[in-house]
Amino acid sequence: MRIVHLITSLSMGGAQMMLYKLLSAIDRKQFDPVVISLTDYGALHERINRLGIPVHSIGMRSGMPTPTAVGRLIRIVRRVSPDLIQGWQYHGNLAAQFAQLFLKPRVPVLWNIRHSIHNLGDEKRMTAVVVKLGAWFSHKPECVIYVAQTSAIQHEALGYRTAKRVVLPNGFDVQRFIPSDQARLQLRAELGLSPATIIIGKIARYHAMKDHATFLRAAAHLLRFHAGVHFLLAGEKVERTNAALMRLINELSLDARTHLLGERHDMQQIIAALDIVTSASAYGEGFPNIIGEAMACGVPCVATDVGDSALIIGELGQVVPPKQPQALSDAWRMLIDMGQTGRATLGLMARHHIKKHYSLPSIVARYEQLYKDIVEKFSALESCPSRS
Repeated sequence: MRIVHLITSLSMGGAQMMLYKLLSAIDRKQFDPVVISLTDYGALHERINRLGIPVHSIGMRSGMPTPTAVGRLIRIVRRVSPDLIQGWQYHGNLAAQFAQLFLKPRVPVLWNIRHSIHNLGDEKRMTAVVVKLGAWFSHKPECVIYVAQTSAIQHEALGYRTAKRVVLPNGFDVQRFIPSDQARLQLRAELGLSPATIIIGKIARYHAMKDHATFLRAAAHLLRFHAGVHFLLAGEKVERTNAALMRLINELSLDARTHLLGERHDMQQIIAALDIVTSASAYGEGFPNIIGEAMACGVPCVATDVGDSALIIGELGQVVPPKQPQALSDAWRMLIDMGQTGRATLGLMARHHIKKHYSLPSIVARYEQLYKDIVEKFSALESCPSRS
């Protein structure tokens, strides 16, 4: 079964990483994937290529389709001749639906929504327009895959068709993301810290949605009670050349306690070395990958109540309201006061939870079965005399 995955971009992000994980684990004897990026090739281009999967870019700029980009999309899709098209993210979903118009015979289209929307006013104007367009056309795809229950409910309140709902959460490679005492020692040696130093981490690209400001303000508050704690931040644009980020760090007198690592390719080692992992996002998260990865590593999490974060963590960590630094700091204090043994016990329970409910093989198997069911059902409907 040849499947075209149409995604907004291949830069590092939650949707992109789940697509990569799906491609890396899918049964290639049954499925023949092809990836089309609406914008540039991005950081994941080479990694997908190394899987032996073709990657194409249609070269859109600023999210706006041009005649050249549209023509390139039509030519690529016709040449690939897929059995199914899956969109990823809002623009990718609409592009997938558009591409279907140029295929004969028709093929089924699936959408995949990775975002939660508490308030459309939080979104960029163009994003809000595309979200509304998606609601208008949501009767077209065979199904709409949501990464989170919360996301499904929020989108359906905006007009997305309830009957199209399928919830498929992120999956995690529990053989790669594992607890590691060695990683803990190596990171502290790299940072010049003692082995006993408590490190609280935030792994996220620099973006308003990720709310680094709340994390840093919570850090300043926590240091009043636990002066020896250090804070680690990693991700795209999370580095000392980021003037806005450094300005806030200096204003809060956090420079000596804060470590900015930028983008790293050993993230499983970084995560396993932390004492507490934090998702401090203000809005937009569906199912933060970092929470599942941290829990798989046996690291307790504190997360803001955005998307399905509370559902994933349950009683195995702390969940606080977004944009409340003191609440975030208080949650950290509770985990710190448990001691290393208490956190380790909680972390092992969290790892078991991820293995049981969110292992990558089980999630990939659900995608594979969905593809088979959709294609079979679509083919049966298309062959009915009433449809001809």
